[in-house]
Amino acid sequence: MKELRTLYWKASKLYVLDQRVLPHRVRYVVAVDYRGVARAIKDMTVRGAPAIGVAAAYGLALAAVRTKGLNPQRALERLQRAADVLRSTRPTAVNLFWAIDRVLSRAERAVTNGENLADAVLEEAHRMAEEDVEVNRTIGRNGAQLVRDGARVMTYCNAGALATVGYGTALGVIRAAVEQGKRVFVYVPETRPKLQGARLTSFELKTAGIEHKVISDNTAPFLMSRGEVDLVVVGADRILATSGHVINKIGTLSLALAANYFGVPFYVAAPVSTIDFVRSLPQVKIEERDEREVLEVSGKRIAPRGVRAINYAFDVTPPELVRGIITERGVIRPDELMALRERAGV
Repeated sequence: MKELRTLYWKASKLYVLDQRVLPHRVRYVVAVDYRGVARAIKDMTVRGAPAIGVAAAYGLALAAVRTKGLNPQRALERLQRAADVLRSTRPTAVNLFWAIDRVLSRAERAVTNGENLADAVLEEAHRMAEEDVEVNRTIGRNGAQLVRDGARVMTYCNAGALATVGYGTALGVIRAAVEQGKRVFVYVPETRPKLQGARLTSFELKTAGIEHKVISDNTAPFLMSRGEVDLVVVGADRILATSGHVINKIGTLSLALAANYFGVPFYVAAPVSTIDFVRSLPQVKIEERDEREVLEVSGKRIAPRGVRAINYAFDVTPPELVRGIITERGVIRPDELMALRERAGV
């Protein structure tokens, strides 16, 4: 499958595919410092938990370049300030915090060992980008075993190559099944209010030549009631190992409830880096975004002037609605996640 690079590093700059203008335009935004990366994350130029995490890692690499000539402790302090700015961009997706912590840990080791700080941080960011693609391919292979030949699969939002560095999580499962020679048809809910399904998932599937149709979000339960959906596979922005709750794009809970009612298997595809092994549900902040995303479409207001809106970006799906979590470590039940931490050493 031909796919665009979500982000890439060149000549000490980070090039970020502007997903706000897809599928009608292909444009890259160039970030020359960590604040530019923070803006790209906050305004959803780059989106999707894995892609956000790697973008933040490169943001720290840009910050590290600016520490040249500073003593090591001062350089680390500068890097920590940059990390604080990047952390503040999106509060819900756990990959963001995981990536920042991983890069800071590498930076501290570099200073302790007398290594070049900028080189060490950039190498770590590159390593994370490469790992992301390989992890997603493994997730795809693990999930493909759940997809029978001729399956009609429903996904949600965009959990494909555009949400990662490459290949995708939920769409990676579909891609892997197709690569194995299976016939797969995909239902793509539009995903209000940002329309990531209609704009991005459909774009990826069309590029790959995978048969699909876009549906309005409220059509999904009706299709399930008619027996026209065999499997639901979605991505995740945070999975709580302590309880098994899945936090993902708003609307995921509705799909999970409908799937459970009509007996349709509901799976979540995500890397281990998306699993939060520490926090409980009350400790997770659910992001609220600008109400104009609900009140406007393509900049044109669709509600009367003066009307307000609620715009939660994510919802929470309880573990009893989830058949399994498809990870690079295998397909895991929500109640097995803490044991995964011990086995994987994460």
